[in-house]
Formats: sequence, structure tokens, C-alpha cells
Amino acid sequence: MSRAELPSRRALLAAAVVATVAGGASPASAGTLTTGTTGTTGTTGTTGTPDARRAAPTVDNRAWTSYTDWRGGTAEGTRAVSGARPGLVIARAAGTTDYTDPHTGRTSAWEYARWTSPAHRLDVPATEVVPSWNAHTPEGTWLQVELQGSYSDGTDTPWYVMGRWAAGDQDIRRTSVDDQGDGRSSVWTDTFAIDDAASGLRLVSYRLRLTLHRRPGTRLTPTVWRVGAMGSDVPDRFTVPASTPRFAGELAVPRYSQEIHKGQYPEYDNGGEAWCSPTSSQMIIEYWGGRLTEEQLSWVDPSYADPQVCHAARYTYDHQYEGCGNWPFNAAYAATFDGLQGLVTRLRSLTDLEQLIAAGIPVITSQSFLEEELTGAGYGTAGHLMTVIGFTADGDVIANDPASDDNEAVRRVYRRREWENIWLRTKRYNASGKPASGTGGVCYLYFPARPTPRQRRALAAVGVR
Repeated sequence: MSRAELPSRRALLAAAVVATVAGGASPASAGTLTTGTTGTTGTTGTTGTPDARRAAPTVDNRAWTSYTDWRGGTAEGTRAVSGARPGLVIARAAGTTDYTDPHTGRTSAWEYARWTSPAHRLDVPATEVVPSWNAHTPEGTWLQVELQGSYSDGTDTPWYVMGRWAAGDQDIRRTSVDDQGDGRSSVWTDTFAIDDAASGLRLVSYRLRLTLHRRPGTRLTPTVWRVGAMGSDVPDRFTVPASTPRFAGELAVPRYSQEIHKGQYPEYDNGGEAWCSPTSSQMIIEYWGGRLTEEQLSWVDPSYADPQVCHAARYTYDHQYEGCGNWPFNAAYAATFDGLQGLVTRLRSLTDLEQLIAAGIPVITSQSFLEEELTGAGYGTAGHLMTVIGFTADGDVIANDPASDDNEAVRRVYRRREWENIWLRTKRYNASGKPASGTGGVCYLYFPARPTPRQRRALAAVGVR
């Protein structure tokens, strides 16, 4: 069974099958916003219209980021550090454990320390939960993120591994963990999901557990700046209500094509044709000023254009999923660049997205569609990531779509009504005419560790702090 056929929304990260498409404009320099009129703000779960504001919220975001946060919970050998960017580090080893890397076969001993968050009660009892984390893992360190929750019937899930992660790949191979479930919930790569949402069972609270590892006998430590999760209960829907345009403007985000990397480094998800996620990530990272050094790029074949895209693919690659589309791994990669943080969430509407763009925050969105459902795309896909950078005066979506022949063709304008439906729906019909899943507004948000007041307001309006 191919990844595109998996019975889960994780199938939406399957590689896009794309065709030739022309159009676009020349690359712009980062940091510029051309604006029109701005719209109203709202809270997570709203669209900014009076009727929508009365709708029940569908998304809950919670993150631990502050010194006070890190001093809470249960610490086993960890300590909180203060400063401009508070974090969690190893103070002393709580123990030593052996880890056999399933992707290399190597067994190594590691000292570890552990921190468990307080229980977070979800404002939205959830059918799905996706964690995110931001951390620095110098060579000789790595971390594991786990989730354990309570069901609406009062029972608990087991502890689920949501990721084993390091920024590099010299110590362990970053990986998700398959075959986790208790008969009522499962983990699909990076997403906790209730197996039968129609049963009414929901996750009502959860805890996150961080295990920080280092080489024995050293004083090395990871530093975790952010850990959290997005819980959601988005109703099944093939179509969503049309929104009213409230903003016009465009951010100057660098443009990169995944297609020019076809055949390059096939060990990372068969090469560039499947690199929509890391390519989109690299565009926004560079919009915020993130740059890689010549030394960091020295492993890339010097004949390849845009070597930073190859680098992003390698360092977002999930060795179990065998792809570069692990959502939290992309957010964590973005946060390895100075002054950036990243997370995965869901937005409720294009109005939410407009608020972010108006504040200077571009957004990476996940969607799936047939070729005829998105005019001008020139391809259909079981799952694809692109970067929304603005809106036209008529409200149409301006996107940097990496599924383009070259960098010049990356900038696209898509019809608002078509685009919002393929992004926000949770159900669709695939090329065989059978019902399949949609992402329900999933996106990556990358933004400064110290946002401006306007950016803080825009993030708060979509439930992110």
C-alpha cells in the first residue's frame, strides 16, 4: 500500500504528482509587504463574521515556553534556564539507557533526564493532536517527545512516542515510531488520532514528556525552548462556507522550486519531486533572514542550484516515514535558525490567514485536490505543501507553489473559493471517485522568537501564543 492510500490524514503528506506549469514573476527580496485594507481580528475557531464568531471552537493550542512553564511539571534531572529565550536543559543525569537505532542498527548508551508537563485540559475535546517542539541539539545529544492523554470516558492512553529527534543525523536518525495504538487511538507518523471519531470518544486532556539524551560522561545538553500541541475536532465536510475578502497585500518571500531538484539525493524521499514541505520551509526561513553557511552546505554537490533546499530535505527527513513531510520535524528544523520558532496548527478560515499575512507572517498550508479543482495548478495531488504570501485586491490567494518548473514560475494566483475549499475541507473525492481525507486547515507557522506587538496580536487571534 502506498502512503497515498493509508487510511489516515497522514496520507496527505504523500508526494505530489505534478505536471508542467508556467507563469509567475521574478523572485522578490524578503521583508517587504505591499498592503491594501486589513480586516477584523478574531480568536481561534472564528472567521471574523458575526455568525462564525458564535460557532464552537474547533482547535486548541497549548505551549510551554516560559521560565515559569519550565519550572512547572515534574523534573527528573532537568532544570529551567532563564534569559531572552528560556528553556529546559539537563542538570544531572537521571539515569543511563541503551538505544538501538532501528535505521543504523547501532546500539549506544545515553545519559538522560526527563521533564513531564502538567496535564493540559483541552478547551476542544480532540479527535487529533499534533505536537511541536523547538530545540537546540548539539552533536552528542538528542531528544524524545511523548504524549499521554485521558479519554472522555475517564480512561488513559498509553505513553505514545511522537518523535525521536536531533537537528543533525550523526548520532541518531530522526524518526517517528510506527505501530502504536491501544485499540481506541493510534499514532500516524506525527499525529495522535482517535480511531473511531463517530463513536463520540474524545481526548480531553494530555501531558507531554521530554526525555533529553547526551553522551555519557559529558556535560552536553539539548536546550528545549518550546514544546506544545494542537488538539482539534474539525467536523467532517466536503465543502466549507465562502469567506469575504478583508485584506489585500503581498509579502516578498523567496521563491524556490522543488522540481529543479528531481533525481537529487533520492535517499531523501526519492529526490526533489517530493520535497514540497522542506522547500516551502526554506522559503519562509529565508524570508525571516535565516541563512546557511558554506560549511553547512559543503556536502551538497556544487553543481546543484539552491543547495539550501537539498539541505532542508536532508534535515527534515523522517527515516521511518521515509519522507520529508513530517509536520513537526519541519517546524523543528525552522527553529534551528537563530531567532525563529515554529509550530503546527490548524486555522479556521482565510480570514485567519489574512490576519497573519497582514502582520507579515507567511503561512505554509497543506492541501490535496484533483487537477480540475484548482484552476491553474496543472496537477492533482494526494497531499501538497505551499506557502501563502498574500491576497489580490479581489481576494484571490497568492501562493509560492514549489510544484513549479523553476523558481520564476513559483508565484501563483489561485481562485479564492477553490483554494479555501481544498485547504479547509476534511473530506474529498479522490481520482477514483472514492471518499478520501482533507487536512482541515493544517498549516505550519514560523515566526520570530520575539514577535512584534502586531505579530503577537495576529498570532493570539488564531490561538497561538
